[in-house]
Amino acid sequence: MRIAVCDDDRAIREEISRLIKEQAPEEDVVAYQSGEEMINAGEDFDISFLDIEMGEISGMDVARHIREKEECLAQRSILIFVTGYREYMETAFDVNAFHYLIKPIDAEKFSEVFSRARKEASVFDEQNKKQIMVKSSGAQQKIWLRDIYYIESGNKKVIFHTADRTLEVYGKMEELENRLGSSFYRCHRCYLVNMEKITAYSANCIQVANGDNLLLARTKYPDFIKAYMRYVKDGGIVNV
Repeated sequence: MRIAVCDDDRAIREEISRLIKEQAPEEDVVAYQSGEEMINAGEDFDISFLDIEMGEISGMDVARHIREKEECLAQRSILIFVTGYREYMETAFDVNAFHYLIKPIDAEKFSEVFSRARKEASVFDEQNKKQIMVKSSGAQQKIWLRDIYYIESGNKKVIFHTADRTLEVYGKMEELENRLGSSFYRCHRCYLVNMEKITAYSANCIQVANGDNLLLARTKYPDFIKAYMRYVKDGGIVNV
């Protein structure tokens, strides 16, 4: 796992790097003294610790750069802000920050947040490697699970709604539900949603990252909440 530490305060950079190495000595840690240096390096990281107020390019600027870059790639890194200013907390949600640590750094809190971040990064890495083979138009086609927003049933077919296409195949929702496992949830008889792609939900609706709204059966709402909390607890990617 590759981890970036970006802070213009040398003492803070060294402290965060030390705390990381104490907990995970095998991880690859790269430190940057400015936002410009980190962006110009052009490296990709699983987890990034970012100070917010740093010269001309802030940690928030770096975070936006990372997210814009990731829109074109099949990856989603974890961003953790480390700052002395609480007023940026709301803005941090705009870039899907994983957490917001306040300086001075509390070692116990850091350990807890870092442990959860590593778990989530590992889950995402495993998700990136998973795929499903389906038959469409007489040919076998591969679909990466990370690309699926949701699956819809209709007229003896199932429709895969993915990042770059909509694919109709013959199949049954029950069979897909069993094949795809706990990271997908059958929120309605017509829909199977990828938990990773959920951005909002209510008692009767689930919104996914492409903007579509899926029906959530009212009778399933309590079970959905339990399933989603288990998914989160097990390190699942959260966009809500």
